[in-house]
Amino acid sequence: MSTYSTLANFAQTVGLLYFVGMFLAIAAYAFWPRNKTRFDEAAKIPLREE
Repeated sequence: MSTYSTLANFAQTVGLLYFVGMFLAIAAYAFWPRNKTRFDEAAKIPLREE
């Protein structure tokens, strides 16, 4: 194998793992029970008439 192909394959694999990890971290943050009240309040902001 050439060096370029090896490096490109490694970068694609690491990039995929990075983005999957980031997605899982963001999903865990969004669905964490402690954050429910914060997100419920944020969802009601457009409906307030102040």
